[in-house]
Amino acid sequence: MKVSIITVVFNGEQTLKSCIESVLNQSYHDIEYIVIDGKSTDNTPKIVANYGTKIAVFISEKDQGIYDAMNKGIAHATGEVIGILNADDFYADNQVIEKLVTKLKETDADGIYGDLVYVDANDTAQVTRYWKSGGFDRKKFLFGWMPPHPTFFVKKASYEQLGTYRLDLGSAADYELMLRFLYKQRLKVAYLPEIVTVMRTGGVSNKTVGNRLKANQSDREAWHLNGLEPYWFTLWLKPLRKVLQFVYKPKRPNNK
Repeated sequence: MKVSIITVVFNGEQTLKSCIESVLNQSYHDIEYIVIDGKSTDNTPKIVANYGTKIAVFISEKDQGIYDAMNKGIAHATGEVIGILNADDFYADNQVIEKLVTKLKETDADGIYGDLVYVDANDTAQVTRYWKSGGFDRKKFLFGWMPPHPTFFVKKASYEQLGTYRLDLGSAADYELMLRFLYKQRLKVAYLPEIVTVMRTGGVSNKTVGNRLKANQSDREAWHLNGLEPYWFTLWLKPLRKVLQFVYKPKRPNNK
């Protein structure tokens, strides 16, 4: 089973190397690695060039944002399964992809997700937040749940059948896609109860109250665009679910 991994980057010279290395060091070898760059003005293209043919596809051109870049990567992917790893992120250990593929084969699922940890941007050994996803239950979407997008892998056939990322929802595009795939279309999805991805602190949707209100509005639109209606409290529970992620967390950003 070939796995295509897509990294989207723009001026990511500070973190890109650790991201790339976490992919290339995987024990699972049937990986197609794709890097989509938004025409960076720093050393990003040089960093990618240093890896030669280890990176199967490298595109550097202006785009309409990260989800446009993800869609480009999906269009170029030839793997049966596709995962997305942003330039600020890296995999928790070198067996992550192998374990994901094994679980996919065992369950015959269309997609799979796992757990995520956030770490201090300047000290990646310091865990700041732990997103323990839990097993899948479609109804959990109604109570503000979603899988962590950086851990989400799905078969290319599902993208071909159900579409890719919308470009009109801002940071809610990944939420909309998973809502569409898993809640509306009921794709069969598996859960790997391990840390899959490590994310440096950052993010764009929850930094201020204004951003949260805007994100809430975009999340609601994601439901309506799919002909769905959440409970009145669904989208307020979504950020509240994150509170416990700051309380219960492992000491290390890996599975050891």
